[in-house]
Amino acid sequence: MSKVVSAAEAVARIPDGAVVTVSSSSALGCPDLVLKALGERFDAEGHPRNLTTLHPIAAGDMYGVKGMDHIAKDGLLSRVLAGSYPSGPSNLPMPDIWKMIVEDRVAAYNVPSGVMFDMHREAAARRPGVLTRVGLETFVDPIREGCAMNAKGAAAPIVSRVEFGGETWLHFPNIIPNVCILRATTADERGNLTYEHEGAYLGGLEQAITVRNHGGLVIAQVSRTTAAGSLRPHDVRVPGHLVDFVVIDPHQKQTCETPYDPAISGQIMRPWSSFKLADHGVEKVIARRAAMELKGGMTANLGFGISAQVPRILLEEGHPDAVTWAIEQGAVGGMPLTDFAFGCASNADAYVPSPQQFIYFQGAGFDVSFLSFLEVDLEGNVNVSKLGKKPYLTAGCGGFVDITAHAKKIVFSGWFEAGAEIVLSDSGIRVAKPGKFTKMVERVEHVTFSGNRARAQGQDVLYITERCVMRLGDGGLVATEIMPGIDAEADIVGASQGRVRVAENATTMPASLFATQPMGWTP
Repeated sequence: MSKVVSAAEAVARIPDGAVVTVSSSSALGCPDLVLKALGERFDAEGHPRNLTTLHPIAAGDMYGVKGMDHIAKDGLLSRVLAGSYPSGPSNLPMPDIWKMIVEDRVAAYNVPSGVMFDMHREAAARRPGVLTRVGLETFVDPIREGCAMNAKGAAAPIVSRVEFGGETWLHFPNIIPNVCILRATTADERGNLTYEHEGAYLGGLEQAITVRNHGGLVIAQVSRTTAAGSLRPHDVRVPGHLVDFVVIDPHQKQTCETPYDPAISGQIMRPWSSFKLADHGVEKVIARRAAMELKGGMTANLGFGISAQVPRILLEEGHPDAVTWAIEQGAVGGMPLTDFAFGCASNADAYVPSPQQFIYFQGAGFDVSFLSFLEVDLEGNVNVSKLGKKPYLTAGCGGFVDITAHAKKIVFSGWFEAGAEIVLSDSGIRVAKPGKFTKMVERVEHVTFSGNRARAQGQDVLYITERCVMRLGDGGLVATEIMPGIDAEADIVGASQGRVRVAENATTMPASLFATQPMGWTP
């Protein structure tokens, strides 16, 4: 008997007070048609009411896939926990979910993506919640915000500090979902799901298991169906006994602004020459200096922003596959993509489900992580997760806290000042006009990365900017390498209001960083 129903029929089964877990990563794998139907049911009936939704990674974007904005309605949504939220530029309207958060109309939390997947696993196995060190001394820790994004969230804590085995841990009690909404490519008549056109598996299997183990409802959105028995068992990622209903959306996008690209789902391999190189400019100079931390054979994690350009540096150098890249959505190897397709990769060696990828990240199996920063403070703390004046310009922490918790080496990249006029030549960098404000602050607005904890754990931490490379030492931020053309006293010490000091033995970075031809990186 076919499990195919309309989106309206599927969401009609969701009760008031349900805890709904959604598998998505922005527009990648977003079950948008089902979320839209859920919002429309509420508009028509006033039900379901008072839902809690769980989003290990954001559902929807700001460019045409509304995702969680479909259900960002007073009365429908009462609590939301998400690893990340839809984000974008300030010239676009603030998403409805962000309006609810900043106006304190919903209890909202930003929980590290890996921890959210851990929460599903522990709830599925009926264990007593997540016990983790991920997030200690950051905004995740109840000594700070405890993941809360607003007053309603703070009034109902979801995490506590506990002592276990003589050590301090964070404990997240179980929040048990009873509805799962996920997405795949193909479903057979029995509800078996394959992902051949998807850019990632994400966490749909684990989310479905959790809901099924607690007697709940699993809804799968797909783009097509096929006869029972026609799918190869090895291709089935979510077996049909976990799926109650199948909703067909033949128009679902593969990811943000991408209807379908077979290279994203690994069905073709692109020639290396087809990838766009990083544009010559200051950010490329920063990415080049970051790439100098790599050696052939390494495995490196990659984040959004300037850091996303590092693979393009190796491509230009003629060694595109000298390093294995691992991103949180699950792609391993190949060429991580940028802009609207960030979170996907072409020419990947493998696709790992996100929950397993985060186990790898939390245990620091990789060699180095390349991440970006919004601001850095005197203690080496980094903020990437909160901008009070324009909150939706950042998606939240995503996997950042999981990745940095135990990483052996972290390379942060970003601008020293905001809005400075920088002149780049083939011999160096000159600050023609100071910026509006420095990114080197007294105290960061949100501690997404704890400098003190990094020091205690012996982590190797670098901060690369257009002016210098700074290292995290016992005395705070120390500039150990200076960009050619930079006046260390004026452009670093003065511009940071004395918060960054220059090492006595500081060196000058190589001029090859500024060349229009390859800089000469070799494995």
